[in-house]
Formats: sequence, structure tokens, C-alpha cells
Amino acid sequence: MGVWEAHALLAERARQQFGVIGLGQLDELGVSREQLRYLTERGIVHHVAHRAYEFAAVPPSWRAQLQAWLFALGPDAVVSHEAAAKLHGFDRFLRDVLEFTVTRTRRGTELCDVIVHTSLVLPDEDVVEIDGLRVTSPARTIIDLAGLHIKTVRVEAAIDSALRLGLTDVEALMRRLNALRGKGRRGVERLEKMLITSGGHSILEREFLKIVHSWKLPIPLTQVVHERDGQFVARVDFLFPDHGIVVEVSGGRGHSTAADRAKDARRRNEPQDLGRVVLEFTYEDVMEREPYVVRTLRKSFMSGFAGTNVPTNPDMKRG
Repeated sequence: MGVWEAHALLAERARQQFGVIGLGQLDELGVSREQLRYLTERGIVHHVAHRAYEFAAVPPSWRAQLQAWLFALGPDAVVSHEAAAKLHGFDRFLRDVLEFTVTRTRRGTELCDVIVHTSLVLPDEDVVEIDGLRVTSPARTIIDLAGLHIKTVRVEAAIDSALRLGLTDVEALMRRLNALRGKGRRGVERLEKMLITSGGHSILEREFLKIVHSWKLPIPLTQVVHERDGQFVARVDFLFPDHGIVVEVSGGRGHSTAADRAKDARRRNEPQDLGRVVLEFTYEDVMEREPYVVRTLRKSFMSGFAGTNVPTNPDMKRG
């Protein structure tokens, strides 16, 4: 095989890998080291990391760097932590960080501008593929983030956005957390506390759940779909099923278009038609008027629902 035929094979493979080729792929493609050296000497490809080459004509990108370092770190390496969070589309994770995890046998790896973690446990169920890159799963990524020294609000944002995007659920997170418990994982207790108030699809919904938990009120179901005759009616933020109460929390500015306002009205009216009591709390209510939220909930719980375990003492302190 001639050098330009080798060039064509490498270029086709690189096209599927953000312009990057791994040295270990040469034998698979039937390309010799001498042919690769010829292309490198002529500036057609560049050596960008250990055992990784990039075509000069391809614009540099963050994903190309991830691919190159995956080749450099070996077949057990995965994109992880904040880099994985960005690939999964988690809220509050936007930096083009180069962050990976390898097995503990690789301990001591030091690379400039590249963060390399080690782990004793990295089973197949904790690894997924995104755009051809090996990446920690959404659940494992969240567990790893909880072990970092980053702000709690960022980890909470990762949880909430993963739930909103349907990438995982609280049960799956707890299952993986329990499986990894005692295996050198940091942040277990921290994540467990965060999961108590998980289930909403926004920071505002999480704050509402914190109020519910801290005042020891009944725990609502989250993101509940209401149907009539098998047809979708509305999805509501929270439902207290034993009391027939729906709670909606809304952002500060609300919706400005007529279509959005009509949709909001349907979200309120349809559950009422199904016999639900609908309460709506604004951003200011949840974030600044907590006693009002608690008082309103208690009053609604006690209206026509005798025998519940809802505390009625207005002076009761939060637990």
C-alpha cells in the first residue's frame, strides 16, 4: 500500500474521531510507522499526545483533545467528572476541561493541563459512549462530582438536569451509590443529602422540596402526569396524593406570550377539573416567604382531610 493510500485510510478513520488517530490503530488499518512518519514530516498530521496524532487540516476542538488523551491514557481510560458532565449536558458545566479516570494501576500519571483520576472500580455499567468517546455514565458522573471540592449548587444542578433530561433517576443513583459505598468513593454522605431533595426539574423545585423536608411535611410525588380517558392532560410539578393537592412553582418573570399564558392556565385548570386542589407559589414565595408557603400547605392539608399527620402548631420549628 502506497503512502497516499495510507493517508486516505487514516483520514477516513480520523473523520470519525474529530480528526484524531491513535497509534494503536495503524495495524488495524494496515498503515506502517514509516508511512505515518512521512505524513508527520510533511506537516499533514501532528503528534498531539502520547500515541495520538491529529490531521493538521482539521480545526482544533475540545472533543478532539478528549479523543487524543483517551488514546494517550489507554483503553481503560474514560472521560469523567466535569468533562463528562459537560458532555452529558448538565447545567453549570460549560468549561472545556480535560478530565479523565483510569484504573488504580495507572496511579501516578502526570500530564500538563490534564486531570487524571484513578479508581478501583470502573465497571461496564458505569461507562457509556458519547460521540464515540468513552464517558462515565450520568449516574457515575454525578457520584464522582459529589466527591470533588466544588460548590454544592453545581452538584445539585447536575442531579436536577440529569433527571430533567431523563438520563437517570433517583433510584438508579441510589443503586449505584450503594454499590460503590466503601470502595474509596468520596462524597457519599454529601450526595445522599442532596438526593433527599431530588426529583424536581429545576433549582426552584429543589428549594420547594427542601422546605417540605425541613418542616417534616408529607413528601409529594414529582413531575406527575395527569390523564383523562388515557389521554395526556397535564404534567404538574408536585402532587400530594393523599390530599389531592397539586403544587406548581413558577419563576420570577413568568411567561409573556399569550400562548405560554394559555398553557399555564391549562396546567392549573385541568387538574382542578380532575378534582385536584391546585396551589401555585412564585419564585419569591419559595425563596423569600417560606413561612407563607408552609402555612398555605398546612391549611390546604387540613381542609377536608381530617386524620392526617400534618403538624398544626404554627410555632413549630423546622426539624
